[in-house]
Amino acid sequence: MREHAGEYLVCERRSVFALLTLSAGMMGAYTFNLRGGVFCNAQTANVVLMAIAFGAGDWAGGAYYLIPIGAYFLGAFLSEILPSPLRRFGFLRWDTYLVAFECLVLFSIGFIPLTWPDHLVQVLVNFIASMQYNTFRQAEGIPMATTFCTNQLRQVGIGFAKAVRKGDRAALRRALFFLGMLGCFFGGGVLSTLACRLVSVRSIWLNLLPLGIVLIRLVHADLTGERDQLSRKPAGH
Repeated sequence: MREHAGEYLVCERRSVFALLTLSAGMMGAYTFNLRGGVFCNAQTANVVLMAIAFGAGDWAGGAYYLIPIGAYFLGAFLSEILPSPLRRFGFLRWDTYLVAFECLVLFSIGFIPLTWPDHLVQVLVNFIASMQYNTFRQAEGIPMATTFCTNQLRQVGIGFAKAVRKGDRAALRRALFFLGMLGCFFGGGVLSTLACRLVSVRSIWLNLLPLGIVLIRLVHADLTGERDQLSRKPAGH
């Protein structure tokens, strides 16, 4: 599949997905270390915790989880609705606007004191993580999520199993790709944890490095090489 990389939009490139995954690992570590000890990149835990609370008769406690779940729902909803009207402007792709918006939100979070309720930051991260997850769906034709890594781990296991059983080199290459993405997520978590210890609340600004690189690449592509492809949808949409 690598030999056909030129057929893909910049927003579908593996290097872009690697940077987005790195940033997602940073977000997860940031919210866990400094904003309430939770992971906001996905919602499985919130659904389970809401079910546990309701099962224990804690209706008020359970109802709270509707807020982060609702933020995640809204992120998915808007990221599905907004691309079409924005496409009519013919200036930048939706993917580019989204990364710029993520940078703005994460930059703003760096100014929110730790004395403020953690829920505010958690909901903001829920929202942008959902939008990123729904927008960036395939890395050069390979379906994957950039905001969590359960499927990546599964794909590594599948790929190595096929390589051992059938000598499938393509499966091995695919497994190594997903292993690399796992490494990006892990590396983001490590870097963010170190930054949390050094600069506390402003450690979220570390995310602006990988996202800034992605944003520059997307803007450059939209204004130059992919100017005539702004209406083209990435694979998986």
